[in-house]
Amino acid sequence: MSKRIQLANTGGSEVLEWVDVEPAAPAAGEVRIANKAVGLNFIDIYFRTGLYPAPAMPTGLGTEGAGIVDAVGEGVTHLKVGDRVAYAQGPLGAYRRTAHAACVQSRQAPGFYRF
Repeated sequence: MSKRIQLANTGGSEVLEWVDVEPAAPAAGEVRIANKAVGLNFIDIYFRTGLYPAPAMPTGLGTEGAGIVDAVGEGVTHLKVGDRVAYAQGPLGAYRRTAHAACVQSRQAPGFYRF
């Protein structure tokens, strides 16, 4: 079991919920990442308030993060379990303990980054 921040309705910070989610196996071309850090950006407020419409509800927030690969989907060859990675420009939903990212959006993080 994992956790994520999601919202089912737009509004103030009171619409944010900390919910249980079952992490799925990564699809072909994806990696699953145990997040250690996520980007917090003002655009997330726009999605939360409804200024920018989310593709569907409920939805998560955030599109970037960094962590450790804990599962690798079919066809991924440049990343492996245990790699430290960073990702960006994915679909909404980085505000979670375990995230999925397309391998083309995931890159190994330099060793000097501390989690």
